Amino acid sequence: MKRLGLTLAAALVFSVSMFAEGVQDNNAQKWNGSINKSKLTKYLNLSSNQHEKVADICDYFEQEMTRANSSKTENKEKVRKAVYGNLKLMKQTLDEKQYSNYVRLMAMTLRNKGIDLNEAK
Repeated sequence: MKRLGLTLAAALVFSVSMFAEGVQDNNAQKWNGSINKSKLTKYLNLSSNQHEKVADICDYFEQEMTRANSSKTENKEKVRKAVYGNLKLMKQTLDEKQYSNYVRLMAMTLRNKGIDLNEAK
Protein backbone atom coordinates (compact mmCIF):
# COMPACT_ATOMS: atom_id res chain seq x y z
CA MET A 1 0.00 0.00 0.00
CA LYS A 2 2.87 2.33 0.83
CA ARG A 3 4.51 1.65 -2.55
CA LEU A 4 1.27 2.39 -4.36
CA GLY A 5 1.01 5.75 -2.59
CA LEU A 6 4.60 6.63 -3.44
CA THR A 7 4.10 5.54 -7.05
CA LEU A 8 0.99 7.71 -7.39
CA ALA A 9 2.78 10.68 -5.83
CA ALA A 10 5.71 10.25 -8.21
CA ALA A 11 3.36 10.00 -11.19
CA LEU A 12 1.58 13.19 -10.13
CA VAL A 13 4.84 15.07 -9.71
CA PHE A 14 6.02 13.86 -13.12
CA SER A 15 2.71 14.91 -14.72
CA VAL A 16 2.92 18.35 -13.18
CA SER A 17 6.45 18.84 -14.40
CA MET A 18 5.32 18.00 -17.92
CA PHE A 19 2.16 20.14 -17.73
CA ALA A 20 3.73 23.55 -18.22
CA GLU A 21 6.11 24.10 -21.10
CA GLY A 22 9.27 26.11 -20.96
CA VAL A 23 12.02 26.74 -18.50
CA GLN A 24 11.19 28.15 -15.11
CA ASP A 25 11.97 31.85 -15.01
CA ASN A 26 13.29 33.58 -11.92
CA ASN A 27 10.64 36.23 -12.41
CA ALA A 28 7.63 34.03 -11.61
CA GLN A 29 5.04 36.58 -12.66
CA LYS A 30 6.31 36.41 -16.24
CA TRP A 31 4.99 32.89 -16.96
CA ASN A 32 3.09 33.30 -20.21
CA GLY A 33 0.61 30.54 -19.44
CA SER A 34 1.75 28.17 -22.17
CA ILE A 35 0.38 24.67 -21.67
CA ASN A 36 1.42 21.50 -23.47
CA LYS A 37 -1.97 20.58 -24.91
CA SER A 38 -1.09 17.11 -26.14
CA LYS A 39 0.21 16.01 -22.73
CA LEU A 40 -2.78 17.59 -21.03
CA THR A 41 -5.10 15.71 -23.40
CA LYS A 42 -3.43 12.41 -22.52
CA TYR A 43 -3.39 13.13 -18.79
CA LEU A 44 -7.07 14.11 -18.66
CA ASN A 45 -8.10 11.48 -21.23
CA LEU A 46 -10.05 14.03 -23.29
CA SER A 47 -12.44 13.18 -26.09
CA SER A 48 -11.75 14.74 -29.50
CA ASN A 49 -14.49 17.32 -28.93
CA GLN A 50 -13.09 18.20 -25.51
CA HIS A 51 -9.58 18.38 -26.96
CA GLU A 52 -10.61 21.11 -29.41
CA LYS A 53 -12.36 23.13 -26.71
CA VAL A 54 -9.51 22.72 -24.24
CA ALA A 55 -6.96 23.76 -26.90
CA ASP A 56 -8.96 26.95 -27.54
CA ILE A 57 -9.20 27.64 -23.81
CA CYS A 58 -5.45 27.12 -23.40
CA ASP A 59 -4.70 29.49 -26.28
CA TYR A 60 -7.02 32.10 -24.77
CA PHE A 61 -5.39 31.64 -21.36
CA GLU A 62 -1.94 32.16 -22.86
CA GLN A 63 -3.12 35.41 -24.49
CA GLU A 64 -4.61 36.64 -21.21
CA MET A 65 -1.45 35.77 -19.26
CA THR A 66 0.70 37.58 -21.83
CA ARG A 67 -1.51 40.66 -21.50
CA ALA A 68 -1.42 40.46 -17.72
CA ASN A 69 2.35 40.18 -17.64
CA SER A 70 2.86 43.07 -20.04
CA SER A 71 0.58 45.31 -17.98
CA LYS A 72 2.36 47.99 -16.00
CA THR A 73 -0.37 48.30 -13.35
CA GLU A 74 -2.35 45.72 -11.39
CA ASN A 75 -0.31 42.88 -12.85
CA LYS A 76 -1.12 40.42 -10.06
CA GLU A 77 -4.85 41.12 -10.23
CA LYS A 78 -4.86 40.52 -13.99
CA VAL A 79 -2.98 37.24 -13.56
CA ARG A 80 -5.54 36.21 -10.93
CA LYS A 81 -8.42 37.04 -13.27
CA ALA A 82 -6.78 35.12 -16.13
CA VAL A 83 -6.35 32.02 -13.95
CA TYR A 84 -9.88 32.09 -12.55
CA GLY A 85 -11.30 32.75 -16.02
CA ASN A 86 -9.41 29.71 -17.29
CA LEU A 87 -10.76 27.56 -14.48
CA LYS A 88 -14.32 28.72 -15.17
CA LEU A 89 -14.06 27.81 -18.86
CA MET A 90 -12.48 24.45 -18.05
CA LYS A 91 -15.23 23.64 -15.57
CA GLN A 92 -17.79 24.08 -18.36
CA THR A 93 -15.83 21.77 -20.68
CA LEU A 94 -14.52 18.97 -18.46
CA ASP A 95 -16.36 16.37 -16.42
CA GLU A 96 -16.03 16.39 -12.64
CA LYS A 97 -13.04 14.02 -12.40
CA GLN A 98 -11.16 15.70 -15.27
CA TYR A 99 -11.78 19.12 -13.74
CA SER A 100 -10.55 17.97 -10.34
CA ASN A 101 -7.33 16.68 -11.92
CA TYR A 102 -6.95 19.90 -13.94
CA VAL A 103 -7.37 22.11 -10.86
CA ARG A 104 -4.74 20.06 -9.04
CA LEU A 105 -2.32 20.42 -11.96
CA MET A 106 -2.97 24.14 -12.28
CA ALA A 107 -2.44 24.70 -8.55
CA MET A 108 0.85 22.83 -8.58
CA THR A 109 2.01 24.58 -11.73
CA LEU A 110 1.22 28.00 -10.28
CA ARG A 111 3.02 27.07 -7.08
CA ASN A 112 6.05 25.87 -9.08
CA LYS A 113 6.06 29.11 -11.05
CA GLY A 114 5.93 31.11 -7.82
CA ILE A 115 2.53 32.63 -8.48
CA ASP A 116 0.40 33.18 -5.38
CA LEU A 117 -3.16 34.15 -6.24
CA ASN A 118 -3.90 35.19 -2.66
CA GLU A 119 -1.40 38.05 -2.96
CA ALA A 120 -3.44 39.66 -5.73
CA LYS A 121 -6.44 40.40 -3.51
